[in-house]
Amino acid sequence: MARKTGSHSDITGPLVREAAQRLFARYGYAAVSMRQIAAEVGVQAGALYLYTPDKQTLLFNLMKTHLEELHSAWAAEPKGETPQDRLEVFSRFHIRFHLDRPEEVFIAYMELRNLEPENFAVIESLRRAYEAELESILSDGHTAEEFRAPDIRLATMAIIAMLTGVNTWYREGGRLSRDRVERIYCDMVRRAAGA
Repeated sequence: MARKTGSHSDITGPLVREAAQRLFARYGYAAVSMRQIAAEVGVQAGALYLYTPDKQTLLFNLMKTHLEELHSAWAAEPKGETPQDRLEVFSRFHIRFHLDRPEEVFIAYMELRNLEPENFAVIESLRRAYEAELESILSDGHTAEEFRAPDIRLATMAIIAMLTGVNTWYREGGRLSRDRVERIYCDMVRRAAGA
């Protein structure tokens, strides 16, 4: 089938990614077909292959883009001087960044099992590099005797899981404002770090 009148790769390509993201977040990667993505965009299934080689590549690119944006935003964030300051900055940053991206977060954490091994290795490397940022803060705090977590790696993973968990329950306009949630979580993170 010929390209639809008015269809442009710089428009349709992003629409394909947005549709895939929306459908993967709603139904799960395994339950979504290329045909469904095409229908969501308003093109025939065969047209999708002008924008992506396959569904796996779509999933991988969504995850990779999310993690690259996370790294870029964190790199631009002012960090603070002491380990305690840096821990607060990290906690607030993580909550703010992820609350604005619920679909991306769901896919990045829940669809890892659907990545092919070589794609998983790339995503895992990006995730570990981000985790290393928090691990470094906790390690520096331990050295400075500001934190007393019994296992730094375990504390790192527990804190990231706790911070990311905000996405599962937080609703804009609910009982707690974003700032209040950040303040409460910062206090809980300090305790988890053994401050």
